[in-house]
Amino acid sequence: MAAGSGATTHPTLATGAGREEGEHVKPFTPEKAKEIIMSLQQPAVFCNMVFDWPSQHWNVKHLSEVLHGKQIRFRMGMKNTGTAPQFETTCSYVEATLEEFLTWNCDQPCLSGPFRDYDHSKFWAYADYKYFVSLFEDKTDIFQDVKWSDFGFPGRNGQESTLWIGSLGSHTPCHLDSYGCNLVFQVQGRKRWHLFPPENTPFLYPTRIPYEESSVFSKINVVNPDLKRFPQFRKAQRHVVTLSPGQVLFVPRHWWHYVESIDPVTVSINSWIELEEDHLARVEEAITRMLVCALKTAEDPHNTRAWLNPTEVEETSHEVNCHYLNGAVSAFFDHYRTSKVVEIQALRTNREHTKEEELNVYNYMGQICSQNLTMGAVKQEATSTFGPDLVPVTQRSEEPPSEREGIFESDGKDVVDKDREHFGKSHCAKRQQMQLHSENAAVEQIASNSTVAPPQTFISTDDLLDCLVNPQVTRMVAQLLIQGRSL
Repeated sequence: MAAGSGATTHPTLATGAGREEGEHVKPFTPEKAKEIIMSLQQPAVFCNMVFDWPSQHWNVKHLSEVLHGKQIRFRMGMKNTGTAPQFETTCSYVEATLEEFLTWNCDQPCLSGPFRDYDHSKFWAYADYKYFVSLFEDKTDIFQDVKWSDFGFPGRNGQESTLWIGSLGSHTPCHLDSYGCNLVFQVQGRKRWHLFPPENTPFLYPTRIPYEESSVFSKINVVNPDLKRFPQFRKAQRHVVTLSPGQVLFVPRHWWHYVESIDPVTVSINSWIELEEDHLARVEEAITRMLVCALKTAEDPHNTRAWLNPTEVEETSHEVNCHYLNGAVSAFFDHYRTSKVVEIQALRTNREHTKEEELNVYNYMGQICSQNLTMGAVKQEATSTFGPDLVPVTQRSEEPPSEREGIFESDGKDVVDKDREHFGKSHCAKRQQMQLHSENAAVEQIASNSTVAPPQTFISTDDLLDCLVNPQVTRMVAQLLIQGRSL
């Protein structure tokens, strides 16, 4: 999508909207919150659910005192870039304390120290993906400051969470998470989320380079796209929301997202919630790992850092990857056998034919793939709960500004009232349209690319991998592997 030429606004949610001052009643019980999370098919923002969490006071100054000068890793990126995504493999890294980060972020001259080579006006810093377990390894009591049990997940706290600390302009490239759904608590500052539904995957030009398990990246810089190179992106259905402190964003499974910090300092806490579909997704990821590692290490065994994301510890051998794949398939069957044990016992009691006792994995796969259809009635019920305390993230009708125009100019005064007015009637119709679009997207993309391709085109390893480990392909391969094992 091309950046709009005029000024545009960004929906920002008003924390506490609809609540009288002094009222401290959470709008949803844990049971109701979990019901919403497990049934809702679109992103939404929970309000007034974390006002009593101790972690609501976790600004960077407080965290710097808690961590007592502990060094953490910051990813350094450029504030002004072109149309290419700024992947982690293209960034540099700095080991620094939060005190040093705050000093640098106040735009004070750094003649020494870890940030001395990074002009604050040109660079951003992001301490992202920090697991509580390693960050607070000697302060485990702090895990209780995060209470995901309020959302219906008893026992889940900071131990199953990650921390994100960034400066103005810091961001994550557009990607989808292979596993689970996501809950994100905004603690300090604001972040703008650009989200795209799973049906838009062909329009986002997915790639597994750089490789990171559980992350499928887009080749597109969604805030400054190259539409000549990626014309299908015009069809993408962009949803945008600005998340403010005290709010929790729910990101459904396989929704693409690009996240940018729009305040001088931002702090977020998130947790990925496991889902039934993850058992199949792990098989798909194991297939991807085996193919990517095999082809990329064969291409250039001495330059793994060019394709391996820094979050991955090291490239793994074919033997290790084969073992990993077999483990994922075995885990899938173990889970399925456990969940089907009651049915199998019933069949034995009724003296059914032995073949009827076998695991019908094909039907099970069909059940997984059709869950989005069967969720329709439940989804209708979930949408009825929208209001001041649960706000849907709706599709944008206008184009957002480019990174240069927008990130550094938002005044944060926008509200989400317009979203509340028209989310209901149009959403189901839009989802049907998106499904129809996605069915023909791959064919249209090939046709579009063939019209502009030069007469002689070099096919690289990455080009081949883009086809071999496309999410749609790995899903089919995983199904065929599992069906073959069940025969």
